[in-house]
Amino acid sequence: MSGKTRAIWSVTRNTARQFTAVALSAFLVALVGCGSAQTTSSTSGGGTGSGTGNVAAISVDGGPSSEPYANGAFTSVTICVPGSTTQCQTIGGILVDTGSYGLRIEGSVLTIPLTQQTSSGNAVVECAQFGSGFAWGPVQTADFTIAGETAKSLPIQIMGSSSFLDTDTDADTCSSPYGGPANPSNPSSNPADLDYVDNLGANGILGVGNFAQDCGTACTTSADNPGLYYSCPTAATCFVTTEALTSQVVNPVAMFSTDKNGVIVELPALTGGEALTVNGSLIFGIGTESNNGLGSATIYDVDPGTGGAPGNFTTVFGAIPYTDEAFVDSGSEALFFLDSAATGLLECTDIPPLYCPTTNASLSAENEAFSNGNSGTVNFTIANADSLLEDTSDDAFSTIGGEGENEDGSLYFDWGLPFFYGTNVYVAIDGASTPGGTGPYVAY
Repeated sequence: MSGKTRAIWSVTRNTARQFTAVALSAFLVALVGCGSAQTTSSTSGGGTGSGTGNVAAISVDGGPSSEPYANGAFTSVTICVPGSTTQCQTIGGILVDTGSYGLRIEGSVLTIPLTQQTSSGNAVVECAQFGSGFAWGPVQTADFTIAGETAKSLPIQIMGSSSFLDTDTDADTCSSPYGGPANPSNPSSNPADLDYVDNLGANGILGVGNFAQDCGTACTTSADNPGLYYSCPTAATCFVTTEALTSQVVNPVAMFSTDKNGVIVELPALTGGEALTVNGSLIFGIGTESNNGLGSATIYDVDPGTGGAPGNFTTVFGAIPYTDEAFVDSGSEALFFLDSAATGLLECTDIPPLYCPTTNASLSAENEAFSNGNSGTVNFTIANADSLLEDTSDDAFSTIGGEGENEDGSLYFDWGLPFFYGTNVYVAIDGASTPGGTGPYVAY
């Protein structure tokens, strides 16, 4: 069973905003073949974009938005019209996100005509709801390639497609619990509306988390349907519908022919806690090739949905266990955890919810698996976010943190991208067989 797409935060220099996915950088993007396809267009915007076999290059380098984006890991992907070898596009600036599931592309950067998914003759449109933003757009299918891996006829979301932009549903129904609905007269003015590259900070999101579908069985029946998928007879007339598992926006890794049981995110440690740019790898498969073995990594199984928080585990801080309230998420640009009362850290006055301690704070917490009994200590440092982000051209930071509080006041641990620097993080997909057991789990 899959959970909803997680929150992602966007941290720009000298400011911070809530949001749902991050961005790639301005490096040249090497074209990736769509099988034997010939690409007809290319959209850059960050990341090295190169890769072969089961390894895709990722970069932390500022992203494609007008404001340089801090702590976003980006790659490039190639999508093609299903079955075509000529109608293809390579798109850079795609956020690598282990906290969500499925590929989402900004409609403003898409240049090829993909196949629209329909239900009973009506267009299927999705409202992807993140903790701090929302994305409205049609579900379409594409042949997908990254490095040497391919997923045929992959259901993806086109965020902010001009065919469905600013409908009544978009304005009134598709919203975030934090961001509120879009403004129909000027929706791009609402930073919670992620249907715009500058609001999202990326050209799209590559969700490679612990689950195959972005909604799972909850959306297959009318009972308890969370309302992510809509049937739209017209662009302005949409109603909630059910969506079969095979039709939902899918984690592309689950549709690979090989190397399909999970991913590894590899980023080097940061000397001095920050860097101009950082290059790393997104490796597909766990124990399927000579380059993706588990080695000595400790396996932390995560909530498969039985505990009510799919993908979560427990973190203990200050002797207090935050049971089923912790997760590993490369799409979050900081370590978002607890609040000032629980941590003793000062919140920044000008860029909340980030922390601004007067001196660097050396902290530790213990992660505990959902059910397999494994545990381990994580030592980390939180620095003053004002000092980190002010007057710097750096894009990578390992000591940035902020408060992690749900709308209902409950507290959580979001082990965001700073956790990944210097640590190879494994993410196994629910139900997939690996040498370390059946997913879902994270390991490091």
